[in-house]
Amino acid sequence: MAVVKKEVYGTAWAERMWEESWTYIRTVVDSATDPFLILDKNLRVLAANKSFYKLFQVEAKSTEYKHVNELGRGEWNIPALNALLSGILPKNTFFNGFEVNREFPSIGKKIMLLNGRRIYKEGETSKMFPPIILLTMVDITQMTVIAAELADYANRIEKKMNERTEKLEVDVGQLKKDVGELKHNSRKRKI
Repeated sequence: MAVVKKEVYGTAWAERMWEESWTYIRTVVDSATDPFLILDKNLRVLAANKSFYKLFQVEAKSTEYKHVNELGRGEWNIPALNALLSGILPKNTFFNGFEVNREFPSIGKKIMLLNGRRIYKEGETSKMFPPIILLTMVDITQMTVIAAELADYANRIEKKMNERTEKLEVDVGQLKKDVGELKHNSRKRKI
């Protein structure tokens, strides 16, 4: 009888600890400014932060407990991303700067850099605290557009400078020719 009570007490304590930990995690999740997802070992969304919901204009009910490949209309079904995410827990790896360039239903084209890594405390992984994956996103759409516009502007300026340089070279050549003719004509007059 004492063993059963201890087991039930242990389970209740573990569940309470998980709930308290999860409340703590949710608070951190919701205060982050960059969008991110927390995934379980099966790549199902445990949570997303407010920034994710706001950027992608989706709700928790269409996001949480879904496999990352099932989000939206399949925009996240990217084999290379899936391979990176699938390797994080078993191989204890991470990745930074994976670029995603996709058209999203509600918000249009977005270019994002993704980072993925395992969240754990060394030696603390257990059933109570299973390993989870943090998938963070940085929206670089605007920076990419600005960079493209600056590159275009620089190309136009370079083209104008080249045209002006060519015209100046032609004009200088003509001046040299004219000066040469003047010198030649002035020598003829002196003779």
